[in-house]
Amino acid sequence: MTLIERYGDAAERDRLAAAVISAEHKGDKVTAEVNRLLHKTFITPLDREQIHGLINAMDDVLDLLQDTTETMSLYDVKHITEDILRLAEVSARCCERVQRVVSLLPKLSESSAVEAALKTCEEIDHLESDADRIMRSAMSQLFRNEPDVRELIKLKAIYEMLESITDRCEDVANQIEGIVLENS
Repeated sequence: MTLIERYGDAAERDRLAAAVISAEHKGDKVTAEVNRLLHKTFITPLDREQIHGLINAMDDVLDLLQDTTETMSLYDVKHITEDILRLAEVSARCCERVQRVVSLLPKLSESSAVEAALKTCEEIDHLESDADRIMRSAMSQLFRNEPDVRELIKLKAIYEMLESITDRCEDVANQIEGIVLENS
């Protein structure tokens, strides 16, 4: 979200984009390590397929965050629209909730953690629905009001990528909801 908010400052934008890319690379290393350990570990705290599905779903979120950041630079987006801000804000809130629900996984033996995890998964679902509505409205306005076809194509792609971040967050929430229901 900070990258979008400070997009007009080229130096800050580059610094924040580099931080996104760095985080994605760190996430790839974690994903690879978890997948490697799954093959070497006899007993796992959760079902292997659940762990594999969850780590890959979280990696998909990071990949899309990096793709969105790079696409904005590659497409040379000049200005941030209110719709980009709104979609970025919902995407950031989704990512925050993913972080929260993942932090609850080690505590699933506590009923309060189970309840909090399910509630957070529901919040992610609602945020994803909000992003769908924002994107539909943004697309409608874009196709009605944007006279520059190149700008329209750029913004359409960015809107879709930002909304897709919430879809991938919902995939993580669905994985976690399954884990919670099967293990509580």
